[in-house]
Amino acid sequence: MARSALAMMLSVLISVVVSSPALAKSAPREPAKKSATVKKHVAKSDSKPARKSAARAGRDASESSSKGRVAPLIAQEKLVRKVTRGKKGRREVVYQRIAPAPAVPLVPPVMTAGDLAGLNLTRDPLDLKSNAALVIDQSTAEVLFEKNAQIALPIASITKLMTSLVVVEANQNMDELISVTEEDVDREKFSHSRLRVGSQLTRANMLHIALMSSENRAASALGRNYPGGLPAFVAAMNAKARSLGMVNTHYVDSTGLSSSNVSTARDLAKLVIAAHHHPIIRQYSTDSKYAVEPGGPMLQYRNSNNLVDNPDWQIGLQKTGYISEAGRCLVMQAKIEGRPVVMVFLDSKGKSSRLADAGRIRKWLENARPTALGRTVTAQSS
Repeated sequence: MARSALAMMLSVLISVVVSSPALAKSAPREPAKKSATVKKHVAKSDSKPARKSAARAGRDASESSSKGRVAPLIAQEKLVRKVTRGKKGRREVVYQRIAPAPAVPLVPPVMTAGDLAGLNLTRDPLDLKSNAALVIDQSTAEVLFEKNAQIALPIASITKLMTSLVVVEANQNMDELISVTEEDVDREKFSHSRLRVGSQLTRANMLHIALMSSENRAASALGRNYPGGLPAFVAAMNAKARSLGMVNTHYVDSTGLSSSNVSTARDLAKLVIAAHHHPIIRQYSTDSKYAVEPGGPMLQYRNSNNLVDNPDWQIGLQKTGYISEAGRCLVMQAKIEGRPVVMVFLDSKGKSSRLADAGRIRKWLENARPTALGRTVTAQSS
């Protein structure tokens, strides 16, 4: 019994000693402090290798990418590595993701009437960019070069050459003032014009800028101010075409904005020869620039054909044309090696391709000096 009581007293005494706050305060803390210091030291030693490892990984990835090897996280995920300085001047490596460029919608190329007819598959010895072409000797009417010349195609502003022929041969007063009205505004193609509604010019000036610079409102005003109005003028255009033997030609307006104005290269060669007989058409179509005063600020117009300014060319008459259905078109009368030739290019691709085609024809004529090679150089469809 005495032993049992003694054991109980010792147990109580040990519990009091362990739980006493005074004794806890007096307990030594050095081991704990050392333990904390060791942990802090370990954390520092771990962070430096981590940063070095990340930097090394970035360099390796960059070098790998520059050497053509695959860098999974950088090259494939399109990350850019940037080195910056933190608040305490520490070097930090940051990877930023590059946003992918927005997808650009693919716009299908505009198909011209010639393309739709498969004329773009035709190959020719001179590799012309025009779907249809014809070159003839003006003096003898001999065909020197021919490519799809019998196919009727939209002719765009080549139409204005017939417009000028009808105006000149009608013997109307060239000094009469003509006004631009709402009827002359293009409601089909919404083409731009520098002539505002209400502008006034003489018939001669309207004809001048219509031929030289393909001014649509001027050509429309010329047709409206014909005896009987525009319907009578279009009828006169078609009648003139028939009289010239242009059997595959049809006009619906005086501007060429409608794709229903169609002709063939063969027919247009006849038109060029007929129009070339009139000095006023030759002059107006080949002037390089011309200024008009339509009742407001003076307007300076330039020729739509850059070749008229080229001293290497002797151009007697020209007219350009373009709408999306027709492509780039050009008709010209020029002297090459002293020989008058008529060139027709329809449905050409590219802004300068029709002029380049004229250059190819000229070079070929200068080098080959053909006489009547129509059959031997006629393009064949492939």
